[in-house]
Amino acid sequence: MDIVKYALIGLEVLASLALILVVLFQSGKEAGLSGALTGGSDTYLSKSKKKNMDKMLASATKWVALVWVLLTLSLSFI
Repeated sequence: MDIVKYALIGLEVLASLALILVVLFQSGKEAGLSGALTGGSDTYLSKSKKKNMDKMLASATKWVALVWVLLTLSLSFI
């Protein structure tokens, strides 16, 4: 039983680090507003690429957070 507990703790540490990294890689909501006010030089292609990356990171955040919650719940029952 201890092996399972330590394995779950290790997985939760990895999930925690992944969640921190995914959240930090996301651009802030105000980034679009500051670019609009300062007249940012983003081209159409770079904006499109940025939106795709933001969507992917938002989806990854949801999945990693779900894994983290499930690991936390399973550790609380052990």
